[in-house]
Amino acid sequence: MQMRDSISYLTEIQISLVNSSIISEFKVIRTWVNTDDGYIRIRATLTNGDFLEMAEYFIIQKGDITIVDYRHHWTDGDKRILRKRWDNTPDHQELEGFPHHVHIGNESTVMQSSPMSIINLLTVLENEL
Repeated sequence: MQMRDSISYLTEIQISLVNSSIISEFKVIRTWVNTDDGYIRIRATLTNGDFLEMAEYFIIQKGDITIVDYRHHWTDGDKRILRKRWDNTPDHQELEGFPHHVHIGNESTVMQSSPMSIINLLTVLENEL
C-alpha cells in the first residue's frame, strides 16, 4: 500500500490534469494544504471548448485519501448550458449512494453517482468525450 501525503496528492491531481487528453488548459484558483488535509479548486478549458470547474476537499487518514467534499461543474464554453454537475451536497436523500449525485443537463435532472474525485472525474470525461 502506498502512503500518500497532502502535497503528493495535490501534485498527483496536477499531473493528471497535464496528462489528460481532454484538458486544453487549466488554472489552479485556490489551494491549501496541511499535514492531514487539503483543498484544491481548478478552472479548465476542455479540448472541445467546454468549461470545467472542479473543487475538492480531502483528508488523509493512515496514508489513504478520503474525499470529504467536492463539486465539479461542466458547462459549455459560454458557461450557460450545464452539461453535468457532480457533488456530494446532502440534498437528494432519495438517491442510492446518497449523498453522491450528478445533475445532468439542468438542475432538476438528478441521478445517483459514485464519489467523484478530480482524478476520477478526468477518467469519466475522457471516456465520455
